[in-house]
Amino acid sequence: MASAKSLVGEPRVDLEQARAHGLSDAEFERIRQLLGRTPTFTELGAFSVMWSEHCSYKSSRKHLKTLPQKSELVVQGPGENAGAIDVGDGWVAVFKIESHNHPSYVEPYQGAATGVGGILRDIFTMGARPIASMNSLKFGAFDHPRTRYLLGGVVGGIGGYGNCVGVPTVAGEVMFDAAYNGNILVNAFCIGLARAGELWSAKARGPGNPVLYVGSATGRDGIHGASLLASAEFDAESVAKRPTVQVGDPFTEKLLIEACLEAGKTGAIVAIQDMGAAGLTSSSSEMAARGGLGIEIDLDRVPLRDQSLTPYEILLSESQERMLIVAERGRERELEAVFEKWDLHAIVIGEITDDQRWRARWRGEIVADIPVAALADDAPIYDRPAHPPVARTPAPIRRSVEPRADTALRAMLSSPNVASKRWVYRQYDSIVQGNTVVGPGGDAAVLRIKGSRRALALKVDSNPRACAIDPYLGAVASVVEAARNVACTGARPVGITNCLNYGNPERPEIMLQFAEGVRGLGDAARALGAPVVSGNVSFYNETEGRAIPPTPTIAVLGVMTDVSRHVTAHFKNPGDVIAIVRTAQPSLAASEYASIYGGGADALPAIDLGRENALIEALVAGSEQGLIKSAHDVSDGGLAVAVAEACFNPEQAKLGAEIDLAARGLAGIVELFGEGASCVVISTGTPHFQALRREFSGRGLKLDDIGRVTADARLKLAPLIDEDVNALYRIYEDALPGRLASDG
Repeated sequence: MASAKSLVGEPRVDLEQARAHGLSDAEFERIRQLLGRTPTFTELGAFSVMWSEHCSYKSSRKHLKTLPQKSELVVQGPGENAGAIDVGDGWVAVFKIESHNHPSYVEPYQGAATGVGGILRDIFTMGARPIASMNSLKFGAFDHPRTRYLLGGVVGGIGGYGNCVGVPTVAGEVMFDAAYNGNILVNAFCIGLARAGELWSAKARGPGNPVLYVGSATGRDGIHGASLLASAEFDAESVAKRPTVQVGDPFTEKLLIEACLEAGKTGAIVAIQDMGAAGLTSSSSEMAARGGLGIEIDLDRVPLRDQSLTPYEILLSESQERMLIVAERGRERELEAVFEKWDLHAIVIGEITDDQRWRARWRGEIVADIPVAALADDAPIYDRPAHPPVARTPAPIRRSVEPRADTALRAMLSSPNVASKRWVYRQYDSIVQGNTVVGPGGDAAVLRIKGSRRALALKVDSNPRACAIDPYLGAVASVVEAARNVACTGARPVGITNCLNYGNPERPEIMLQFAEGVRGLGDAARALGAPVVSGNVSFYNETEGRAIPPTPTIAVLGVMTDVSRHVTAHFKNPGDVIAIVRTAQPSLAASEYASIYGGGADALPAIDLGRENALIEALVAGSEQGLIKSAHDVSDGGLAVAVAEACFNPEQAKLGAEIDLAARGLAGIVELFGEGASCVVISTGTPHFQALRREFSGRGLKLDDIGRVTADARLKLAPLIDEDVNALYRIYEDALPGRLASDG
C-alpha cells in the first residue's frame, strides 16, 4: 500500500512547523520514530491534537491513576465518555463535568454554549437521556472592565443552549475574584438516566463494520481548539483566537439527542462517540484503539459546510453536534432511516479494519496512515517536577478596623460571592422535563426519578481561596462541602466527577498544587465511599505568567430512597428548635470576611474525614426518619449568613431566628463569620429534637440547641445582631443586579 504523503501546496513539515503545532522537539522526534518517517502535514495536525495536554492528559495521567474509581455501585468508571452509577430500581445515572474555560474567555456566549452542548453529548453517547445540567463559573473582580461582558455572555450562552435543547439547569456556583481577571473558568456538568444493562460503549468491534458520520456538517470552526487554545497559556494576542471557538446549534442538538436514543433502540449500534475535542480525529482513533482495531476513513464522504476544506481541516474541525457511529454490517440503512427522520446527516464514511492503523483518504490519495496506538495511547506521559516556589517574603496581611457584627453581616449579604444568584439562574429553565423537586438556590438540587420513589441530589463546589493556602486541604474541603450539601437534602453521596483547573504544569509549583489537589480529592473520596467515576483536567489557566488559584471543582451525586423525605435549607415553622452541629472550630482563613476586611489566618484548620462521614450519615438518617425540617450547610459568610439564609424562605412569609450567642459561646467574629470544616444549621420540631440528638450522638457528634424559629421576622443573634429579615433579604437579592445596573 502506498505511503501517506503531504498534498501539493501544504506547508513543509519540519521541527519549526512541529513547534508551531505545540509539539516539543522530543515529541516530534518520537513521532518520526513511531512512523519511521517524517509525518505528512495532515498527520502532524492529528498528532498535535491527540498529543495535546487537553486530549492526552500527558501531565496528569500519573496522578489520576491514584484516585478511587470503584465501588459496588459503579457501573462505568473512567475510560468511556462518562461515568455511571447504579442508583437503584433498575436505573443507572451517567454523569460528567468538563471545562470550556479558554473558549469562554475568548468568545463568552459560544464558548459557554458549546461547553453545554459538548457535555450533553458525552451523556447521551452512553445511551442515557440527559435530565439535568449544572455549572461552576469563576469571573474576575466586578471592577474589572471585562467582567460584566464575560458574565453576561457566559450566562446567556448557558441559558440559550440549555433552554433550547430542553435540559434543565438545576444548580451551580458563581464566584468573583481578581485572581480570574485574565482567565475565567466555565465548568459544565450533565447527568442522564439509562436503564441498567442498556449503556452504550465507545469501543469499536467487528472488522468490516461500517463507520457512520451523523449530525451536522463539518465547518472550519474550532480547528485547533484542543491543541492551541485549551492547551496553552493566554497572552496579549488571545482575542485573535476567536476562530478556534466552536459555534453551537441547540436545536440541532435536540434532534441529535432524539435521533441517537431512537437509533440505539434498533440494536444496530456497535459503538458511538461524540466528535468533541479534536473532532473526527479523536473520535475515530479512540474508538478503534479501545477495540484494538484499525479504522479507515474516506474524507470525500464527510458532509461539509465549506467545500474548500482540506483533509487537515476536516480531521481537526471541532464543529458541534456531530457523532461517529460504528454499526453492525448490513444494518446501515436502519440507522440512516432514523437520522433521516430527524433531518440529520447519516453517511457511511469508512469502516473498521483489523490492521490497527488509522488511515484517511482524500481524492484517491492516502493523506494519513498512522498506527492507531501511536495517536490514542502512545502520547508521552510526563512525571513533571513538583516542588514549592522559591521562598519569598510574604505580603503583609491586610487588616482593617473590626466592624460591628451587624455591619459585617450586611456586607456579607451584599457581597456578590454570598448574595443571591437569582439574576443568574432565572435565565435558566430549571423545571423543564418536570423532574425538578429542588432547583437553584438551595444547598443541592433534587430530581425525582419518574416511576420510582427514589431521587437524585446534585451539587457542584470549589474553594480556590482555601486551595491557594493549602492545595491538599483545600481539595479535601471542596469534596466534603459538596458531599455535605448533598447530605443536607437527605441524600447519601455515591459518586464524584471533577474538573481540575490549574495553571501551567511545566512550572513545578503548579505541578505541586495539582499533585496535592489530586491527593486530597482521593483521600476525601475514599473516606466518604464516593468513587471518582469521570472527570476532566484543565491546565494552562494563566495569562502572561499569572496563574489562577488551584481550582479543583467537585460535583457530587447523591441518592435518596424516598423523595417525599427530602429536606430544604429554609426554616419552616415558628417554635421549631434551631440546632447546630460542628466537627471543628471555624476559621477566618480563606473566608469571605477576610476577603472584605482583611486579617484571617495563613493556615487552614485540619479536617477530620471520619467525623465528616459521620455527619453525612447522621444527616441522611435524620432525614429518612422525618426528624429534620431544614438543614443548611455553613459555608461562605459563616454562621451568621447561614442562619439569615435559612430565614429567607422564598415560598412563604419570612420567619425569624432568636439565638443567644453569648450563652452558647458563639459571640465573636470568628464564630459568626468563620468558615472551614463541616458545620450545619438544622431545624426540627421540639418533640423530635431529643431523638435527632441521639442520632448524632450515636455517631460521636454533638447536636446543640442554640435557639428558636420565630414568627417575628427578625434575626436576633444576641447580643450582637438584631436585624429585620425582610431588609436583609432585600440586600441579599438586590446585590448582584444592583452591581450590574451601576456604572462602576
